[in-house]
Amino acid sequence: MRKVAILGIGQIPIGEHWEKSIRHLAGDAVTAAIAEAHIEPTVIESLYVGNMLSGALNKQENVSALIADWVGLRGIEASKIEAACGSGAAAFRSGLMAVASGVNDLVLVVGVEKMTETGGTNTTSHLASAADADYEAAQGLSFVALNALIMRRYLHEFGWKHNDFAPFSINAHANGAKNPNARLQEAITQKDYSRARMVADPINLLDASPIGDGAAAILLCPAEKIQRNGQPIITVAASAAATDSIAVHDRFDTMRLAAAETSAQKAYAQANVTPGEIDFFELHDAFSIMAALSLEACGFAERGQGVRLGLENQITPQGRIPIATRGGLKARGHPVGATGVYQLVEVIQQLRGEGGDTQVPEAKIGMAQNIGGSGATAITHILQRE
Repeated sequence: MRKVAILGIGQIPIGEHWEKSIRHLAGDAVTAAIAEAHIEPTVIESLYVGNMLSGALNKQENVSALIADWVGLRGIEASKIEAACGSGAAAFRSGLMAVASGVNDLVLVVGVEKMTETGGTNTTSHLASAADADYEAAQGLSFVALNALIMRRYLHEFGWKHNDFAPFSINAHANGAKNPNARLQEAITQKDYSRARMVADPINLLDASPIGDGAAAILLCPAEKIQRNGQPIITVAASAAATDSIAVHDRFDTMRLAAAETSAQKAYAQANVTPGEIDFFELHDAFSIMAALSLEACGFAERGQGVRLGLENQITPQGRIPIATRGGLKARGHPVGATGVYQLVEVIQQLRGEGGDTQVPEAKIGMAQNIGGSGATAITHILQRE
């Protein structure tokens, strides 16, 4: 297998882009990535699109061919990859394998989602399709409700208080306030968190990430074809995926993200690193409870102790394990099918030293983990600066 490197990245601000369709969103991100890479579009050999809801919300399937045509790549191989909220990382993994195996030399990965044109109830209903249709969604459970059940059990089992989760949201908003592409660019306080409107007890508005319209793109090529030109080369050290039951109640331990743990362990083995060697971690903080469980699953905290990392200020850009360095899902936003690609773009920015006011000092190894559903799919990538 060939070592794979990053040739270019692009992203657009996450928000409510009323004036743009899904093709325009993707096109803007692709144009930015191609411009950064200084290549002609005609040299791109295949396209992988991470997307969950184009058919349901935009009435547009075959979205990969649509995007290929729109960006001037008519004729190339193009596929849509769907893994619920993990679609972006799944698309990246597919593109990565195409280059690593030698099938392609230059691959474009795009994550895109257009979510704000439909009503909130309609969007929430379609998001619930990532849960078990028979035994969760059909019973009226939304994702906020599922995460509320998990969080309530976590509080009961480990003795934490709801306010102990505030540092996750405070850190994300502090970092998002310094990211021009973030959905929410406003810092919050402990008082803001405590007073936030309850959504599904114990989850309040500041425990939950906002959806939005967004697109991000990455160009991949063999590492040996990258010309350094005084710039750091960013390569993919590991890529691993795993699954668990879709339904939360079918899991042996509802307080354990088994798929996240398995994919992380596989990634550590591939990259030949330990959790202690990871300089920062872009985790899937769709809800604050997921931040705590992800830190535990990936070996950064013991079972039931993920919350402690926030309380001890170990998750800030200057902490032991920085997370959500550009706002995370909580503040940058969660355009579901695009989220995994945004995470990877942000890892690349940090490794290049382009993190701005939230730059992690001397970052050399970064990890991103994208989760589909409430933990049913987990895809972990480790990138490094060479």
